[in-house]
Amino acid sequence: MTSPATGTASQASRERREAARALLLYPILTKDHAEELALVRLHAAALRSMFKSTLDYHLVVEPTFARLVKGPVSSDGPVRPARRPDGQAFTPMTYTLLSLLCAALLVPGTGDQILISALIEQVRSDAASIGVRIDDALPERRALVTAVGQLVAWGVLKETDGTAAGWGERRDEALLTIHRPALPHLLAQPLAGIGHADELLLSDAHLHEQPRRSLRRKLVENPLVRRDELTDGERDVLSRERSELTRVLAENFGLALEVRAEGALAFDPAGDLTDVGFPGNGRIKQAALLMVGELIERSAAEATGSLAADWDEVDAVLAALATRHARAWGEALADDIGAIREDVVLLLCETGLARTTESGLLLHPASARYRPQPRTAPPTRAARRLTGQLELEIP
Repeated sequence: MTSPATGTASQASRERREAARALLLYPILTKDHAEELALVRLHAAALRSMFKSTLDYHLVVEPTFARLVKGPVSSDGPVRPARRPDGQAFTPMTYTLLSLLCAALLVPGTGDQILISALIEQVRSDAASIGVRIDDALPERRALVTAVGQLVAWGVLKETDGTAAGWGERRDEALLTIHRPALPHLLAQPLAGIGHADELLLSDAHLHEQPRRSLRRKLVENPLVRRDELTDGERDVLSRERSELTRVLAENFGLALEVRAEGALAFDPAGDLTDVGFPGNGRIKQAALLMVGELIERSAAEATGSLAADWDEVDAVLAALATRHARAWGEALADDIGAIREDVVLLLCETGLARTTESGLLLHPASARYRPQPRTAPPTRAARRLTGQLELEIP
Protein backbone atom coordinates (compact mmCIF):
# COMPACT_ATOMS: atom_id res chain seq x y z
CA MET A 1 0.00 0.00 0.00
CA THR A 2 1.35 3.42 -0.94
CA SER A 3 1.57 5.97 1.86
CA PRO A 4 -0.15 9.35 1.36
CA ALA A 5 3.24 11.11 1.42
CA THR A 6 4.60 8.86 -1.33
CA GLY A 7 1.51 9.37 -3.44
CA THR A 8 1.71 13.12 -3.05
CA ALA A 9 5.41 13.13 -4.03
CA SER A 10 4.69 11.01 -7.11
CA GLN A 11 1.87 13.35 -8.14
CA ALA A 12 4.12 16.40 -7.76
CA SER A 13 6.86 14.69 -9.78
CA ARG A 14 4.41 13.91 -12.60
CA GLU A 15 3.12 17.47 -12.59
CA ARG A 16 6.63 18.92 -12.79
CA ARG A 17 7.47 16.58 -15.66
CA GLU A 18 4.32 17.56 -17.57
CA ALA A 19 5.06 21.24 -16.97
CA ALA A 20 8.65 20.83 -18.18
CA ARG A 21 7.46 19.01 -21.32
CA ALA A 22 4.97 21.80 -22.03
CA LEU A 23 7.74 24.40 -21.75
CA LEU A 24 9.97 22.47 -24.14
CA LEU A 25 7.12 22.29 -26.64
CA TYR A 26 5.85 25.85 -26.09
CA PRO A 27 8.65 28.07 -24.72
CA ILE A 28 6.04 30.82 -24.26
CA LEU A 29 2.96 29.69 -22.30
CA THR A 30 -0.01 32.04 -21.99
CA LYS A 31 -3.65 31.63 -20.97
CA ASP A 32 -4.21 29.79 -24.25
CA HIS A 33 -2.46 26.92 -22.42
CA ALA A 34 -4.22 27.50 -19.12
CA GLU A 35 -3.68 24.04 -17.59
CA GLU A 36 0.00 23.90 -18.48
CA LEU A 37 0.57 27.46 -17.25
CA ALA A 38 -1.12 26.62 -13.94
CA LEU A 39 1.25 23.67 -13.44
CA VAL A 40 4.28 25.82 -14.26
CA ARG A 41 3.22 28.47 -11.75
CA LEU A 42 2.52 25.84 -9.10
CA HIS A 43 6.01 24.31 -9.44
CA ALA A 44 7.86 27.45 -10.54
CA ALA A 45 10.70 27.25 -8.00
CA ALA A 46 11.48 23.58 -8.67
CA LEU A 47 11.28 24.07 -12.44
CA ARG A 48 13.60 27.08 -12.38
CA SER A 49 16.17 25.10 -10.44
CA MET A 50 15.85 22.00 -12.63
CA PHE A 51 16.15 23.83 -15.95
CA LYS A 52 19.15 25.81 -14.69
CA SER A 53 21.05 22.82 -13.34
CA THR A 54 20.10 20.38 -16.10
CA LEU A 55 20.20 22.49 -19.27
CA ASP A 56 21.37 25.94 -18.14
CA TYR A 57 18.04 27.42 -19.30
CA HIS A 58 16.41 30.44 -17.64
CA LEU A 59 12.71 30.25 -16.74
CA VAL A 60 10.60 33.40 -16.34
CA VAL A 61 7.24 32.88 -14.61
CA GLU A 62 4.73 35.72 -14.34
CA PRO A 63 1.00 35.74 -13.50
CA THR A 64 -0.12 35.74 -17.15
CA PHE A 65 2.71 33.87 -18.91
CA ALA A 66 5.78 31.68 -18.57
CA ARG A 67 8.82 31.97 -20.81
CA LEU A 68 11.57 29.36 -21.08
CA VAL A 69 14.67 31.15 -22.36
CA LYS A 70 16.68 28.44 -24.06
CA GLY A 71 20.40 28.70 -24.54
CA PRO A 72 22.21 28.22 -27.84
CA VAL A 73 22.29 24.76 -29.36
CA SER A 74 25.62 23.58 -30.73
CA SER A 75 26.56 25.21 -34.01
CA ASP A 76 26.87 21.83 -35.70
CA GLY A 77 23.24 20.94 -34.91
CA PRO A 78 20.53 20.91 -37.59
CA VAL A 79 18.88 24.18 -38.57
CA ARG A 80 15.34 24.41 -37.19
CA PRO A 81 13.60 27.34 -38.92
CA ALA A 82 10.28 28.87 -37.98
CA ARG A 83 7.56 27.53 -40.25
CA ARG A 84 4.36 28.71 -41.84
CA PRO A 85 1.14 26.75 -41.24
CA ASP A 86 1.72 24.90 -44.53
CA GLY A 87 5.12 23.68 -43.30
CA GLN A 88 7.27 25.97 -45.45
CA ALA A 89 10.22 27.59 -43.70
CA PHE A 90 10.22 31.32 -43.02
CA THR A 91 11.96 33.41 -45.64
CA PRO A 92 14.46 36.15 -44.67
CA MET A 93 11.74 38.71 -45.42
CA THR A 94 9.33 37.01 -43.01
CA TYR A 95 11.93 37.14 -40.24
CA THR A 96 12.51 40.81 -41.03
CA LEU A 97 8.79 41.55 -40.84
CA LEU A 98 8.50 39.66 -37.57
CA SER A 99 11.24 41.82 -36.06
CA LEU A 100 9.63 45.00 -37.38
CA LEU A 101 6.26 43.96 -35.94
CA CYS A 102 7.78 43.49 -32.50
CA ALA A 103 9.47 46.88 -32.73
CA ALA A 104 6.21 48.52 -33.81
CA LEU A 105 4.34 46.98 -30.86
CA LEU A 106 6.94 48.43 -28.49
CA VAL A 107 6.57 52.00 -29.78
CA PRO A 108 5.87 54.32 -26.80
CA GLY A 109 2.21 55.24 -26.54
CA THR A 110 0.92 52.02 -28.12
CA GLY A 111 -2.07 50.78 -26.14
CA ASP A 112 -3.15 47.26 -25.29
CA GLN A 113 -5.17 47.07 -28.51
CA ILE A 114 -4.34 48.17 -32.04
CA LEU A 115 -5.95 48.00 -35.46
CA ILE A 116 -3.99 45.82 -37.86
CA SER A 117 -3.99 48.61 -40.46
CA ALA A 118 -2.31 50.98 -37.96
CA LEU A 119 0.21 48.29 -37.00
CA ILE A 120 1.13 47.62 -40.62
CA GLU A 121 1.44 51.35 -41.31
CA GLN A 122 3.92 51.62 -38.42
CA VAL A 123 5.87 48.63 -39.75
CA ARG A 124 6.16 50.17 -43.20
CA SER A 125 7.26 53.49 -41.74
CA ASP A 126 9.94 51.80 -39.63
CA ALA A 127 11.07 49.72 -42.59
CA ALA A 128 11.43 52.79 -44.80
CA SER A 129 13.56 54.49 -42.15
CA ILE A 130 16.14 51.68 -42.34
CA GLY A 131 16.01 51.27 -46.10
CA VAL A 132 13.76 48.20 -46.25
CA ARG A 133 11.02 48.39 -48.86
CA ILE A 134 7.74 46.61 -48.20
CA ASP A 135 5.43 46.62 -51.20
CA ASP A 136 1.66 46.33 -51.01
CA ALA A 137 1.52 43.34 -53.35
CA LEU A 138 -0.18 40.12 -52.30
CA PRO A 139 3.08 38.21 -51.54
CA GLU A 140 4.22 40.92 -49.12
CA ARG A 141 0.81 41.03 -47.44
CA ARG A 142 0.88 37.27 -47.01
CA ALA A 143 4.35 37.47 -45.47
CA LEU A 144 3.02 40.06 -43.03
CA VAL A 145 0.08 37.79 -42.22
CA THR A 146 2.52 34.95 -41.53
CA ALA A 147 4.55 37.14 -39.16
CA VAL A 148 1.41 38.32 -37.35
CA GLY A 149 0.24 34.72 -37.16
CA GLN A 150 3.49 33.72 -35.45
CA LEU A 151 2.93 36.34 -32.75
CA VAL A 152 -0.63 35.05 -32.34
CA ALA A 153 0.69 31.50 -32.00
CA TRP A 154 3.12 32.67 -29.31
CA GLY A 155 0.28 34.36 -27.42
CA VAL A 156 1.76 37.84 -27.81
CA LEU A 157 -1.14 38.93 -30.01
CA LYS A 158 -4.79 37.92 -30.00
CA GLU A 159 -7.22 38.43 -32.89
CA THR A 160 -10.02 40.04 -30.89
CA ASP A 161 -12.20 41.11 -33.83
CA GLY A 162 -11.43 39.98 -37.37
CA THR A 163 -8.33 38.10 -38.52
CA ALA A 164 -4.94 38.85 -40.00
CA ALA A 165 -5.76 36.49 -42.88
CA GLY A 166 -8.84 38.57 -43.70
CA TRP A 167 -6.69 41.70 -43.90
CA GLY A 168 -4.16 39.96 -46.11
CA GLU A 169 -6.68 38.65 -48.62
CA ARG A 170 -9.45 41.26 -48.62
CA ARG A 171 -8.11 44.21 -46.62
CA ASP A 172 -10.68 43.51 -43.89
CA GLU A 173 -9.92 45.41 -40.71
CA ALA A 174 -8.98 43.50 -37.56
CA LEU A 175 -8.56 44.47 -33.92
CA LEU A 176 -5.54 42.95 -32.18
CA THR A 177 -5.02 42.72 -28.43
CA ILE A 178 -1.42 42.88 -27.24
CA HIS A 179 -0.17 40.70 -24.39
CA ARG A 180 2.23 43.41 -23.33
CA PRO A 181 3.91 41.72 -20.33
CA ALA A 182 5.19 38.87 -22.54
CA LEU A 183 6.35 41.04 -25.44
CA PRO A 184 9.73 42.15 -23.98
CA HIS A 185 10.63 38.51 -23.26
CA LEU A 186 10.57 37.33 -26.87
CA LEU A 187 14.31 37.91 -27.19
CA ALA A 188 16.68 35.80 -25.16
CA GLN A 189 18.46 38.93 -23.93
CA PRO A 190 17.57 42.64 -23.75
CA LEU A 191 18.54 45.02 -26.53
CA ALA A 192 19.97 47.66 -24.19
CA GLY A 193 23.64 48.15 -24.98
CA ILE A 194 23.51 46.07 -28.18
CA GLY A 195 25.41 47.85 -30.95
CA HIS A 196 25.20 45.24 -33.71
CA ALA A 197 22.91 42.33 -34.56
CA ASP A 198 25.81 39.87 -34.27
CA GLU A 199 25.94 40.61 -30.55
CA LEU A 200 22.55 38.93 -30.16
CA LEU A 201 24.04 35.57 -31.16
CA LEU A 202 24.67 33.91 -27.83
CA SER A 203 27.86 31.92 -27.45
CA ASP A 204 27.81 28.35 -26.16
CA ALA A 205 31.51 28.36 -25.30
CA HIS A 206 30.85 28.19 -21.55
CA LEU A 207 29.00 24.90 -22.01
CA HIS A 208 32.12 23.13 -23.25
CA GLU A 209 33.42 23.41 -19.70
CA GLN A 210 30.31 21.55 -18.48
CA PRO A 211 29.95 18.53 -20.78
CA ARG A 212 27.03 17.09 -18.80
CA ARG A 213 24.90 20.15 -19.52
CA SER A 214 25.96 20.47 -23.14
CA LEU A 215 25.27 16.78 -23.82
CA ARG A 216 21.84 16.94 -22.17
CA ARG A 217 20.99 20.05 -24.18
CA LYS A 218 21.96 18.39 -27.44
CA LEU A 219 19.92 15.31 -26.63
CA VAL A 220 16.85 17.32 -25.66
CA GLU A 221 16.97 19.67 -28.66
CA ASN A 222 18.35 17.60 -31.55
CA PRO A 223 16.77 14.61 -33.30
CA LEU A 224 20.12 12.82 -33.56
CA VAL A 225 23.40 13.50 -31.77
CA ARG A 226 26.38 12.28 -33.78
CA ARG A 227 29.10 10.63 -31.73
CA ASP A 228 31.85 12.00 -33.98
CA GLU A 229 30.63 15.55 -33.29
CA LEU A 230 30.72 15.26 -29.50
CA THR A 231 33.57 16.76 -27.53
CA ASP A 232 35.90 14.45 -25.63
CA GLY A 233 34.14 15.41 -22.40
CA GLU A 234 30.68 14.70 -23.85
CA ARG A 235 31.76 11.30 -25.17
CA ASP A 236 33.16 10.48 -21.74
CA VAL A 237 29.86 11.42 -20.07
CA LEU A 238 27.91 9.36 -22.59
CA SER A 239 30.08 6.32 -21.91
CA ARG A 240 30.60 6.56 -18.14
CA GLU A 241 27.32 8.14 -16.98
CA ARG A 242 24.76 6.61 -19.31
CA SER A 243 22.57 5.30 -16.47
CA GLU A 244 22.48 8.68 -14.74
CA LEU A 245 21.86 10.45 -18.04
CA THR A 246 18.98 8.09 -18.78
CA ARG A 247 17.47 8.75 -15.35
CA VAL A 248 17.73 12.56 -15.63
CA LEU A 249 16.09 12.66 -19.06
CA ALA A 250 13.32 10.26 -18.04
CA GLU A 251 12.48 11.83 -14.68
CA ASN A 252 12.54 15.45 -15.81
CA PHE A 253 11.21 15.24 -19.38
CA GLY A 254 9.79 11.75 -19.95
CA LEU A 255 12.38 11.06 -22.67
CA ALA A 256 13.95 7.68 -23.42
CA LEU A 257 17.65 7.52 -24.27
CA GLU A 258 18.89 5.32 -27.09
CA VAL A 259 22.62 4.98 -27.71
CA ARG A 260 24.08 3.34 -30.80
CA ALA A 261 27.53 3.11 -32.32
CA GLU A 262 26.90 6.11 -34.59
CA GLY A 263 25.40 8.37 -31.94
CA ALA A 264 22.53 8.86 -29.53
CA LEU A 265 19.07 10.38 -29.32
CA ALA A 266 16.51 11.08 -26.63
CA PHE A 267 13.07 10.30 -28.03
CA ASP A 268 9.60 10.81 -26.62
CA PRO A 269 7.69 7.50 -26.44
CA ALA A 270 4.43 9.47 -26.37
CA GLY A 271 5.37 11.36 -29.53
CA ASP A 272 4.18 14.72 -28.17
CA LEU A 273 7.59 16.44 -28.24
CA THR A 274 8.47 15.31 -31.75
CA ASP A 275 8.07 18.30 -34.07
CA VAL A 276 9.48 16.51 -37.13
CA GLY A 277 8.32 12.91 -37.38
CA PHE A 278 10.23 10.59 -39.70
CA PRO A 279 9.29 8.39 -41.41
CA GLY A 280 5.68 9.44 -41.81
CA ASN A 281 2.86 10.32 -44.15
CA GLY A 282 3.10 12.75 -47.04
CA ARG A 283 4.97 12.57 -50.32
CA ILE A 284 8.05 14.45 -49.04
CA LYS A 285 8.59 12.04 -46.14
CA GLN A 286 7.86 9.10 -48.41
CA ALA A 287 10.26 10.41 -51.04
CA ALA A 288 12.97 10.96 -48.42
CA LEU A 289 12.57 7.45 -47.02
CA LEU A 290 12.61 5.82 -50.45
CA MET A 291 15.55 7.93 -51.60
CA VAL A 292 17.61 6.96 -48.54
CA GLY A 293 16.87 3.29 -49.17
CA GLU A 294 17.71 3.57 -52.87
CA LEU A 295 21.00 5.39 -52.26
CA ILE A 296 22.08 2.82 -49.70
CA GLU A 297 21.11 -0.06 -52.01
CA ARG A 298 23.19 1.50 -54.79
CA SER A 299 26.24 1.62 -52.56
CA ALA A 300 28.40 -1.44 -53.08
CA ALA A 301 30.12 -1.02 -49.70
CA GLU A 302 28.47 -1.85 -46.41
CA ALA A 303 26.89 1.22 -44.82
CA THR A 304 29.24 1.40 -41.84
CA GLY A 305 30.25 5.00 -42.45
CA SER A 306 28.80 8.12 -44.02
CA LEU A 307 27.52 7.69 -47.56
CA ALA A 308 28.18 10.43 -50.11
CA ALA A 309 25.94 10.99 -53.13
CA ASP A 310 26.47 13.79 -55.65
CA TRP A 311 23.57 16.00 -56.69
CA ASP A 312 23.22 14.31 -60.08
CA GLU A 313 22.71 10.95 -58.38
CA VAL A 314 20.25 12.44 -55.89
CA ASP A 315 18.24 14.02 -58.73
CA ALA A 316 18.31 10.79 -60.75
CA VAL A 317 16.94 8.77 -57.82
CA LEU A 318 14.22 11.33 -57.10
CA ALA A 319 13.24 11.50 -60.78
CA ALA A 320 12.90 7.72 -60.94
CA LEU A 321 10.83 7.70 -57.75
CA ALA A 322 8.59 10.52 -58.98
CA THR A 323 7.91 8.61 -62.19
CA ARG A 324 7.33 5.33 -60.35
CA HIS A 325 4.90 6.94 -57.89
CA ALA A 326 3.34 9.47 -60.27
CA ARG A 327 -0.20 8.35 -59.50
CA ALA A 328 0.19 8.94 -55.75
CA TRP A 329 2.50 11.97 -55.82
CA GLY A 330 1.21 13.74 -58.91
CA GLU A 331 2.57 13.57 -62.43
CA ALA A 332 3.67 17.22 -62.41
CA LEU A 333 6.20 16.45 -59.71
CA ALA A 334 8.52 14.73 -62.17
CA ASP A 335 8.94 18.06 -64.00
CA ASP A 336 10.10 19.89 -60.87
CA ILE A 337 12.72 17.64 -59.27
CA GLY A 338 14.56 20.68 -57.92
CA ALA A 339 11.62 21.59 -55.68
CA ILE A 340 11.16 18.12 -54.25
CA ARG A 341 14.91 17.75 -53.77
CA GLU A 342 14.99 20.95 -51.71
CA ASP A 343 12.18 19.72 -49.43
CA VAL A 344 13.61 16.21 -49.09
CA VAL A 345 17.12 17.45 -48.29
CA LEU A 346 15.77 19.95 -45.75
CA LEU A 347 13.82 17.17 -43.99
CA LEU A 348 16.84 14.85 -43.82
CA CYS A 349 19.07 17.64 -42.53
CA GLU A 350 16.52 18.66 -39.88
CA THR A 351 16.37 15.10 -38.58
CA GLY A 352 20.17 14.88 -38.48
CA LEU A 353 20.27 12.05 -41.03
CA ALA A 354 22.15 14.04 -43.66
CA ARG A 355 24.13 17.17 -44.36
CA THR A 356 24.85 19.02 -47.56
CA THR A 357 28.22 19.56 -49.18
CA GLU A 358 29.17 21.56 -52.26
CA SER A 359 29.05 18.44 -54.40
CA GLY A 360 26.08 16.62 -52.93
CA LEU A 361 24.50 14.94 -49.94
CA LEU A 362 26.27 13.15 -47.09
CA LEU A 363 24.09 10.55 -45.35
CA HIS A 364 24.84 9.78 -41.72
CA PRO A 365 25.44 6.09 -40.87
CA ALA A 366 22.19 6.14 -38.85
CA SER A 367 20.28 6.42 -42.14
CA ALA A 368 21.16 2.78 -42.82
CA ARG A 369 18.57 1.85 -40.22
CA TYR A 370 15.91 2.94 -42.73
CA ARG A 371 17.24 0.49 -45.31
CA PRO A 372 14.45 -1.73 -46.65
CA GLN A 373 14.38 -5.24 -45.23
CA PRO A 374 15.24 -8.07 -47.66
CA ARG A 375 12.19 -9.52 -49.33
CA THR A 376 11.70 -13.22 -48.66
CA ALA A 377 9.15 -15.51 -50.21
CA PRO A 378 6.60 -16.99 -47.78
CA PRO A 379 7.41 -20.59 -46.76
CA THR A 380 5.76 -23.32 -48.77
CA ARG A 381 3.31 -25.79 -47.25
CA ALA A 382 5.97 -28.50 -47.28
CA ALA A 383 8.46 -26.22 -45.51
CA ARG A 384 5.92 -25.36 -42.81
CA ARG A 385 5.12 -29.08 -42.32
CA LEU A 386 8.82 -29.94 -42.06
CA THR A 387 9.38 -27.17 -39.50
CA GLY A 388 6.53 -28.54 -37.41
CA GLN A 389 7.98 -32.05 -37.52
CA LEU A 390 11.41 -30.81 -36.44
CA GLU A 391 9.90 -28.99 -33.48
CA LEU A 392 8.13 -32.19 -32.38
CA GLU A 393 11.35 -34.21 -32.60
CA ILE A 394 13.41 -31.80 -30.48
CA PRO A 395 13.56 -33.28 -26.94
